[in-house]
Amino acid sequence: MATTENQHYDVLIIGAGPIGLACGIEAQQAGKSYVIIEKGTLVNSLYNYPVFMTFFSTSERLEIGGVPFVSINPKPNRNEALEYYRRVTEKFQLNVRLFEEVLHCQKQGSAFHVQTSKASYEADNVIIATGFYDVPNLMNIPGEDLPKVIHYYKDPHYYAFSKVLVVGANNSSVDVALETFRKGAEVTMVIRGNEMGPNVKYWVRPDIENRIKEGAIKAYFESNLKEIKPHSAVITTPEGEVEIENDFVAAMTGYQPNFKFLEKLGVTLDECKVPHYNPETMESNLAGLYLAGVVCGGMDTHKWFIENSRVHAEQIMKDIKAKT
Repeated sequence: MATTENQHYDVLIIGAGPIGLACGIEAQQAGKSYVIIEKGTLVNSLYNYPVFMTFFSTSERLEIGGVPFVSINPKPNRNEALEYYRRVTEKFQLNVRLFEEVLHCQKQGSAFHVQTSKASYEADNVIIATGFYDVPNLMNIPGEDLPKVIHYYKDPHYYAFSKVLVVGANNSSVDVALETFRKGAEVTMVIRGNEMGPNVKYWVRPDIENRIKEGAIKAYFESNLKEIKPHSAVITTPEGEVEIENDFVAAMTGYQPNFKFLEKLGVTLDECKVPHYNPETMESNLAGLYLAGVVCGGMDTHKWFIENSRVHAEQIMKDIKAKT
């Protein structure tokens, strides 16, 4: 869709993930003019999930706009979710601008002035629904910038018959370890604690634990990655340092919201990077600027999910309607 300069909207939504789309639906149903700005593709974070990922939630808990989410199994996979949110976007004919990055957003008087990579906008209200998948948690160790180090994982075939070192003990780490192992990779895991993470999917946990127990996947518990070299990596273990050969390092150390972007907008963050907002209205410390979804949790990215933050869209629109 072509854009023109200085378009004015009642609501401008940053992020076209499930919660951003839900906010657009609520704005549309409230009779408000709106636009959804997304720097990548539709539901960009979900698109960048591993190809064979299965959600922990059941399909009905991922629904937005009252549109049924029908999946083959109770827990849908990534491709089914992409299809679902694409069809929701089509059904409501949502006003989405894709591959358009927000560069500046500043409130002047009663309106927000937003400059993107493609156009300029004005809006009475802005909703930040940018999720948390853009910024990986870095280990800050020597060699982390080597080409063989990945923080995002897509498809296991690429790592077939390679030596893969996986850092972490949660769902993303377990998925990488099991999927690459089954494509012929020699997999080693480095785990900070003495067991797998508490949030590992219950149907996957026995699989990874049995593979480790039988020795098919090597695991160093209570250990940390100290240094990454071009063809090896140094691990600190309870028994001392160990250096092992590897071709790839999958640093599945988690992700965080773009805090610099929030601060640039004028959102106040506490010591745990949790943004200031009213839990009843989701309005931030800046009047007219709202927060929705995972971005509300700060560093605790396990607090908010699609299923428990869909209500943010309703809360926000209720407040906007009450003001106008």
